[in-house]
Amino acid sequence: MKLSVAPLICCLLIPAAYADDNGGLKKDAAPPPPHALDDGYRGAEDARIMTIKQAKEMHDGATISLRGNLIDDQGNDKYVFRDKTGKIDTIIPKAVFDGRTVEPDQMISINGSLDKKMTPPVVRVDHIRK
Repeated sequence: MKLSVAPLICCLLIPAAYADDNGGLKKDAAPPPPHALDDGYRGAEDARIMTIKQAKEMHDGATISLRGNLIDDQGNDKYVFRDKTGKIDTIIPKAVFDGRTVEPDQMISINGSLDKKMTPPVVRVDHIRK
């Protein structure tokens, strides 16, 4: 009788352990200071990455690729993204996180489009890479 109860209890507890992780920004760790955001040479990948300062000078609708930290969740899919040159507001739908969690101290890359019609300009993110 004890052997048949143990698998039943395990089947009931395992889904509860996975249900808590919905992805998004997990603010357990503090982001690194802006001067410490150099992450080293990455070859041809660096050619596609721009800084926030450069991105803000682009035209409306420009494709943006940034590397830095997601430092704040402002609610309603709005986040603050920072690199060594500054900060920019982003709009990241939950579907883009795809269940992954991002902490402020993790260096990530985001791809999206610049929306200069909003004040201040925002990046509408369609892809995140850790």
